[in-house]
Amino acid sequence: MDSSEFLLMPHDRVGALIGKKGATKRKIERLTETKLAVDSREGEVEVIQKGNPLKYLKAMSIVKAIARGFSPQHASRLSQDGVMLQIIDLREFFGKSEGTMKAKKGRVIGTRGKARNEIEQDTGALISVYGKTISIIGTEEEISKALRAVEMLLKGASHTHVYDVLKRRGSGGRFEL
Repeated sequence: MDSSEFLLMPHDRVGALIGKKGATKRKIERLTETKLAVDSREGEVEVIQKGNPLKYLKAMSIVKAIARGFSPQHASRLSQDGVMLQIIDLREFFGKSEGTMKAKKGRVIGTRGKARNEIEQDTGALISVYGKTISIIGTEEEISKALRAVEMLLKGASHTHVYDVLKRRGSGGRFEL
């Protein structure tokens, strides 16, 4: 018996999910043994299980990652064993203050993307800052390292300190504030 679940996708991300002439959608379906029914007007995506339940869960994660701003290429990393998606809802930390969220997202991105790039290079994780969320794709260890760096930046640690901590941790050093 097929099972399915509906996910809401921001309208500006529907095109990324579908891809040119439906190529991205078909690739996800093929990779995950699922069927994706996309209502682009409503931004609703039904993920229908056709085969392996684990691949169905991977399809759900891939769709969520694309919805959270990852490119389909980066999101497809979720089809690998041991790779997960972590989504941080900034409203849980900062309430509904748009100004605070914008400033904190800017700290995680850094000037010309430097902070995000440093964290990605030093942890192996992928990071997307989109809407009211910061999302991370990686193994459990990669997510743990990246999440700690993101939290440090959100709490006000200097970029230099975070980079130093990441470098020390990568070389066997302790990872502390």
